[in-house]
Amino acid sequence: MIMGIAILLGPTLASIILTALSGRHGFQSLFSHLFKWRVSLRWYVTALLIAPLSTVAVLGVLSIFSSEFQSNISISSDKIGLLISAIFAVLIVGVFEELGWTGFAVPRFLKNYSILGTGSIIGIIWGAWHFPLFWEANSFTTSLPFFLLLARLFSWLPPYRILMVWVYKNTESLFVTILMHASLVATLMVLDPVIKGATLVIFILARAILLWAIAAVVIVRGRKKA
Repeated sequence: MIMGIAILLGPTLASIILTALSGRHGFQSLFSHLFKWRVSLRWYVTALLIAPLSTVAVLGVLSIFSSEFQSNISISSDKIGLLISAIFAVLIVGVFEELGWTGFAVPRFLKNYSILGTGSIIGIIWGAWHFPLFWEANSFTTSLPFFLLLARLFSWLPPYRILMVWVYKNTESLFVTILMHASLVATLMVLDPVIKGATLVIFILARAILLWAIAAVVIVRGRKKA
């Protein structure tokens, strides 16, 4: 719990401190992006649906081969409790983390890097930042647990961050990006299957492949328009 709180507060506190040091217009810029909600409806749809639809698609395909690939909500004995927990989590996690990642880091990286570069760099850092949450007692004992740890941290978080940077680049809205992070948290809690070992690795890699494919389409289309 202590590590979880630290992971939440770390980006926020870093953003507040560095924004304060960046000059008197720092907070003005931060708040203007935070409360920018007047953007096209399609960006709200995109931000809210990428995570759940990609997960449902992966589960749909994998469930053809194994009945283990079922969403958490479909097998949960306390569906209401699960949904309440998810709502509580999305209200906290999305706001606190994105105040740091998108509130401070992303705009500054975009001055020197492309959407792909910014998303990849911050995505890797984002994955490493979650190491304490995904690290288990056996993570460094055998190859499978270690590979599972690496897959959790670095296979699908970078492409999802690329997509988040893409949304932010086109909307300049921290508010919409927070919603996209919140949608991811809700998806992980409600839709992700409760599985372990090699089966979990398959699911994680399948989601990573799909998210990388979506990110590739977005990047290629963006370059063609440019």
